[in-house]
Amino acid sequence: MNVRTKAWLARKGGLCFGTGRAAILRAVQRTGSLSGAARELQMSYRHAWSSIRVAEQRLGRRLLVRRRGGPARGGAALTPCALRLLGRFERLDRDIRDFADQRFAALFGQTGKGGGKV
Repeated sequence: MNVRTKAWLARKGGLCFGTGRAAILRAVQRTGSLSGAARELQMSYRHAWSSIRVAEQRLGRRLLVRRRGGPARGGAALTPCALRLLGRFERLDRDIRDFADQRFAALFGQTGKGGGKV
């Protein structure tokens, strides 16, 4: 038995940012484009674009700088706002998981490896 957690940021009841959108931004950082990120994550470009567009609208901030021009000159990069958001969100998510693991071990006497008491 183990504990599972999931963190996301919401505004006015709507999802602004979570692990899925964080993964898209990290993939954009690695690949240099939203289409490359979508391919890497095995999702449609339309889904990736929609996720980022909704996040930008709900946050009121741009997350990607897009460059037109096809494969040779096009692509995307994270804005300074996106870099700050991504770093802070990943830290928050890590801290929440660490806290949940510690509380689980204290309350259930288990470390997530099986065994222990209930």
